[in-house]
Amino acid sequence: MNAVDRISKAFQSAEEIPIDDSSKMILMSDVHRGDGSWADDFSGNENLYFAALTHYYKEQYTYIELGDGDELWKYKNMSDIVPVHKDTFSLLQKFYNEGRVYFIYGNHDMVKSNDHFVQKCFNRYYDAEEKRHVPLFENVKFREGLVLRYKDSDRKILLIHGHQGSMLDYTFWGLRRFLVRYVWKKLELFGFKDPTSTAKNYHKKDSIEQNLTEWVNQEKHMLIAGHTHRPMFPDAGKPLYFNDGSCVHPRSITGIEIAEGNITLVKWNVKTKDDGTLYIGREVLAGPRDLKEYL
Repeated sequence: MNAVDRISKAFQSAEEIPIDDSSKMILMSDVHRGDGSWADDFSGNENLYFAALTHYYKEQYTYIELGDGDELWKYKNMSDIVPVHKDTFSLLQKFYNEGRVYFIYGNHDMVKSNDHFVQKCFNRYYDAEEKRHVPLFENVKFREGLVLRYKDSDRKILLIHGHQGSMLDYTFWGLRRFLVRYVWKKLELFGFKDPTSTAKNYHKKDSIEQNLTEWVNQEKHMLIAGHTHRPMFPDAGKPLYFNDGSCVHPRSITGIEIAEGNITLVKWNVKTKDDGTLYIGREVLAGPRDLKEYL
């Protein structure tokens, strides 16, 4: 099965979510929530992420996570991750309890495609402070893809992680997980970088983006992914491949907003006021553009 076929498979099996010009959604990916140790790429940006999600929660957005939300290559269990980032998971739980969150799995959390793992790790977790198991995301469902469909039309937007564009990341993810967990994680202490990492290999990014774009050109549907950590926001008339970036950029996180019929690429980072006060703010990187220009 080639890359286009893998993407088509995700498209054909994806649940459709009806949207219209009143819908408000924030798409983020590659959060890589970890255990709080030196190897946790998320820890440095957790305050940015929490501030951004607090904003979107208050503004009644639906949060859609496009894969690699949790770093389950470096770490085996959610019990290593949830307690460390308890405030973050409590906020995500608020979205979940109000029916305003969808989770897609990626290659780093492909294990979420296993129902037994999900039931074991996400229904409840052990709260050391309360000394008991407490609910987290009871009966949560993780998906390979989602389709946003404008009501009363055939206009569709495919949401996937994007690892479908790479055979290495899609088919041999188990081998790659083993190497990251037991080899590269340790070598990073000495400054060595994983040469197979999509986020750190520009040739691999280009190859995956070419495959995702090929699917867009063939199927004539808009596609939004993550995986490469490289934000993409094409001009109207160009292939409709978008990328929300990641939440592990140095000192910033990025995402794609779909709100009131528009699409916008945004960044959240620490900013400075004239008096030297630091604050976390939102910055528009591209857009807003009317979705009708693309669909």
